[in-house]
Amino acid sequence: MVDARQHVVIIGGGFGGLEAAKALDGPDVDITLIDRVNHHLFQPLLYQVATAGLSSPAISAPIRHILRNQKNVTVILGDVTGIDVERRTVSVGHDAAHGKYGYDALIVATGAGHSYFGHDEWAPVAPGLKTLEDALEIRRRVLTAFEYAEREPQRAKREAWLSFVVVGGGPTGVEMAGTLAEIGYHTLRSEFRNLNLDRVRVILLEGSDRILAAYSPELSDKAKRQLEKLGVVVRTQSQVSHIDAEGVTVGKDGERICARTVIWGAGVAASPLGKQLGVPLDKAGRVIVGRDLSIPDHPEVYVIGDLASYTGPDGKHVPGVSPAAKQMGRCAAGNVLLHMHGKPTRTFRYKDYGSLATIGRNSAIAQLGKFEFSGFPAWLFWLFVHVYFLIGFRNRLVVLGDWAAAYWTYERHARIIIGNEEIPQQDLRCRM
Repeated sequence: MVDARQHVVIIGGGFGGLEAAKALDGPDVDITLIDRVNHHLFQPLLYQVATAGLSSPAISAPIRHILRNQKNVTVILGDVTGIDVERRTVSVGHDAAHGKYGYDALIVATGAGHSYFGHDEWAPVAPGLKTLEDALEIRRRVLTAFEYAEREPQRAKREAWLSFVVVGGGPTGVEMAGTLAEIGYHTLRSEFRNLNLDRVRVILLEGSDRILAAYSPELSDKAKRQLEKLGVVVRTQSQVSHIDAEGVTVGKDGERICARTVIWGAGVAASPLGKQLGVPLDKAGRVIVGRDLSIPDHPEVYVIGDLASYTGPDGKHVPGVSPAAKQMGRCAAGNVLLHMHGKPTRTFRYKDYGSLATIGRNSAIAQLGKFEFSGFPAWLFWLFVHVYFLIGFRNRLVVLGDWAAAYWTYERHARIIIGNEEIPQQDLRCRM
C-alpha cells in the first residue's frame, strides 16, 4: 500500500499528457500538469486553421476547462526550464523560490518542433506548422500574397506572389498543398479584379522518390495523382539547397523557383527538454526509453509521445502520431500506479489502428492494416474520424458546420489577416 498521496508532474498538455492525466484520476495521486500554453491543440487539423478553413477555437480548448471535473489536477501555465532527475524537481520559469515542483513520478510529453536539417536560417522565410501561432502566421502570408499580387503591375513579381512552394511530402505537406490549390483555384476565384488565378502555382517538393513514404507505394501513387488532379505540381527527388525571401533553390544544379510563400513540412526535431534528462538520445533528439517507457536508472521518470524513441517487441518503431501518444499516456499512467504500489510495470505495446491522409476536396487515402482505399470513401472516413476525436461537443458542431458550408460553397470564412507587416519588394533573381 502507498503510505501517502503521491505527486505526479506531467509536462505537456498534448494528446499524451492529457491522456496520462485522465488515467491518473484517483484518490492516491495529486497531479501537476505544466504547459507553456493554456490550451490543448488538435494538431491533425492545424493546417485547416493555416488555410482559413477553421478558426483557432474550433480545434483547441483550454486545458483547465478539459480537466475541470478532475479534482486531483492542478494546471500550471509556464515554460519548464530545467529537470533535475536526481533531486526529483522540475523548474518552471526563472523564479527559483516559487518555480520548483517536486515529484514522486514524472511524465514528460513535450512533443516535437521543426527541424531544418542544420539550416535554421530558413525558419523566418519558410515557417513550419506546429502551433496556433504558426498556423496564423502561415494564414497571414498566404492571404497577403494574393493582396500583394492584386496591386503588383509587373508580371514576374505578380506571378512570384501567386506561387506557393510546400517543402516536404509527408501528411502535413500533402494536406497543405492540396488545400492551397483549392484556395487559389476555387475559393478566391471571384474576389480579385486584377488577377488571373489560373496563374496560381502550388508546388510540392519531396526529396525522396515518392510522397507519403509511410504508406504503401500504391497509395502513395494514388495520392500523387489526386494532388495533380487538384492542380498541384508534385516533384519528387527534389532536395532543397537554399530558401530565401524570393524563393527556393532546388538540386545541385541550382534551379530557382520564384515563390514569395514557402511552407516547411519536411522534418521534425524532438523537444530540447529531452537533453535535460541526461540519458541517451537518438539521431532526432528523442529519448530512448525502456519497455515500460521509463528512462534508464530512473523508473519514476517516463517519456511519451513524439519525444520518445521506442521500438516495440515486434521490432517496429512507434510512429509520432496522436494515437500512439494517447496509448503511451495511458500506459505510462498505469505504470506510475504499478510502480507506486511496488508491482512490476507493463511493457508498452502499440496498437496500430491505421493511417489516414487527406489530399483535398473529396480526396484522401486510408491504410487500415492490409485494407487500403482512397478517393471519396477515404475522405468521408477521414472526416468522420477527425470529428469524432475532436475535444468537446461544441467543437464538433462548429467543425461540421464550417466543413458543410465550405463543401457546398467553396467558402473559407476564417479568412482574416492578423498583423499588417509590410513585406519588402525585391528584384527577383529568377524569371517565371
